[in-house]
Amino acid sequence: MSPDVLAGIAQASGFLVLLTTALGVFIGLTVGMIPGMTISTGIIILLPVTFVLPADISIALLLGLYVGGMTGGSFSAVLLNIPGTPSASATALDGYPMSARGEAGRALGIAITASFIGGMVSFLCLLFIAPLLADVALSFRTEDMFALVFFGITIICSFAAQSLVKGLLSGVIGLAIVTIGQDPVMGSQRFTFGQVNLIGGIHFLTAMIGLFAIPQLVSNLADTTSAARIQTKLKSVLPRLADLRAIRMPITIGSLTGAFLGILPGAGGPIAAFISYDYTRRISKRREDFGKGAVEGVAAPESANNAVTGGALIPMMTLGIPGDPVTAILIGALIIHGLAPGPLMFTERGDFAFGLIFSFFWANIFNFIIALTALRVLVKLLATPRALLMPTVAVLCVIGAFALRNNFFDVYVMLFFGLVGLAMRWLDMPVVPLLLALVLGVPLEENLRVALTSSQGDISIFFSSPISVAFLSLSALSIIWSLRAARRRRMSAQSSSKESSS
Repeated sequence: MSPDVLAGIAQASGFLVLLTTALGVFIGLTVGMIPGMTISTGIIILLPVTFVLPADISIALLLGLYVGGMTGGSFSAVLLNIPGTPSASATALDGYPMSARGEAGRALGIAITASFIGGMVSFLCLLFIAPLLADVALSFRTEDMFALVFFGITIICSFAAQSLVKGLLSGVIGLAIVTIGQDPVMGSQRFTFGQVNLIGGIHFLTAMIGLFAIPQLVSNLADTTSAARIQTKLKSVLPRLADLRAIRMPITIGSLTGAFLGILPGAGGPIAAFISYDYTRRISKRREDFGKGAVEGVAAPESANNAVTGGALIPMMTLGIPGDPVTAILIGALIIHGLAPGPLMFTERGDFAFGLIFSFFWANIFNFIIALTALRVLVKLLATPRALLMPTVAVLCVIGAFALRNNFFDVYVMLFFGLVGLAMRWLDMPVVPLLLALVLGVPLEENLRVALTSSQGDISIFFSSPISVAFLSLSALSIIWSLRAARRRRMSAQSSSKESSS
């Protein structure tokens, strides 16, 4: 066994790291099950705490929150028919009908079990695929990295947006924001407008806090949904033997689908959950039971959205490209601790890379144990008064924005991006393309500029490498696919309006 693997196991199995992982899982379960509190918001709020912690403990804490948050989203989906996270939307289709007929404990037990198996499948993919992919990525040249990052941006905008135009516009706004500050090659100031605080650019974590947390706070304050319908009396949550036999195939479908789609930047948990749910329903012999409380309808999406977590970590660790908004924030946490994600992580800091992978393993173990043993306590937390919760979140957002660079100007930046996030929500524009453009914009520009400098401005350098040509071709296919999908949606909407008018 490789020395880096052994060092990674030792790092992830230290007492403090294990304790922190378990704490992160508990926080993630709590954040995930509270409607309106997304995993991204939870990690952003917790991020300032990690500034003073060692890198291994910090990442273990955030990974625990990531894994626990995915499972926690199913709790409110089953009990309230309000998904705690977008990935749990499909779980509510059959989970809530089971809860309504008095089988809330059974539904939650199946959800927890399916989540655990899906997470372990994605751990195996992460353990075996990530190092191999990192070795391949080490052969990438500057033009290849530009083509790869460009492909990441196009596929993110394609998957994240209901409207292609709005998705691309969101991504362009993010790329424009990246240009604020110093030129990465020449060092000259750009778009600072004489403001000294803008010379260092816009810190993307500050922007994330504003884009995610502020709109969530406003929507929660405006939401008057009562939590009085919570069912706290749960029967046995351990799945029956018959249930385990019934969910074997749905879990297999969900785990493999989630792990594969997690590797694709921008696909994310909701897509994997609904695809797994739909395919499971199609092959089921009891498809008429779906939507009425079928155990298969709970197992498939839950295994899928937890399998996405490990899959999304693969492009983050090997290529430095976030698979979803959460891994974008994890990249920021790694950079803060002086650890740049990418293929060099496995060669220069192989011990830490495998430590991260095995921390993910322990996060899934603790997620299963804590979710089963503390379920009754966690469910009662759903009734937390918003009058206490929302002000606490607001204070933590201000502290987090200030702590990034110990500059109160960043608090104003965070509030500005909060207004941007509210405007984008009002205009029904997706935030994810903007967020990922903030993360990918810097390597996109740097690799573009360096490649053109080395070729003396000759753009044919991007077509001289087979790897670059392959990714540029995939980018073109992604854009064409998005245009065709947008055209089909427009035609479908037009035909529906004609039918309704007639």
